[in-house]
Amino acid sequence: MSKRTYAIIGGTSGIGLALASKLIARGDQAVIAGRNPRKLADALEFLGKAATGRSLDSTDRTALAGFFSQTGPFDGLFTPAASYRTGAFRDGDTDTSEALFAAKFWSQYWTVHAALPHLREQAAIVLMSGAASARPIGAPAYAACNAAVEGLARGLAIELSPIRVNCLSPGTTDSELWRERPAEQRESAYELWRRLCLVERPARVEEQAEAALFLLDNGNMTGSTLFCDGGYTLR
Repeated sequence: MSKRTYAIIGGTSGIGLALASKLIARGDQAVIAGRNPRKLADALEFLGKAATGRSLDSTDRTALAGFFSQTGPFDGLFTPAASYRTGAFRDGDTDTSEALFAAKFWSQYWTVHAALPHLREQAAIVLMSGAASARPIGAPAYAACNAAVEGLARGLAIELSPIRVNCLSPGTTDSELWRERPAEQRESAYELWRRLCLVERPARVEEQAEAALFLLDNGNMTGSTLFCDGGYTLR
């Protein structure tokens, strides 16, 4: 089988980096993008010669077009990149409502749009939402944004066929994002998650990457959302 090439927008850390590592380990190539040049350099050193990458702000449509025009064609696309804040509806804060949608929904929407001319006919796209789409516990804009991403995956699956489009919906994951936060805040969130989900622990980054890889590989999956949430949405 010939080498396949995958774009990962948000591939410099966390789930994106773990997926890139898995793709390369099986003989494929990864083109990663991330906002932070230092993290990008570190990720490329970690991944080795089968990976290339560029700094990219996924909310910048001009930058997205430039990224894809200089890379590809691609057999798959994963879009976990997002930087945002959440908050209560009563606060009326645009940073936790409109800006949240710009960072998580519209960035993925326009990423797919920019990538489309550079995707192979049988390519696969995996968007990323979050389990709050199905079981909100506050931050209604965040719940709505995740639900919108999942709806986008269904709509794109119909319009872009035979390209397959699915969505990964993770729960709390023991990732670099959480490890960089104060220990008290992290442990409090993890303890709450243990009580809320069925497996009684946060997910591992590798587990989320394996779920994304399944969606990229399985030729009969399209228009679906895969909840890798430890049973959180069942409680």
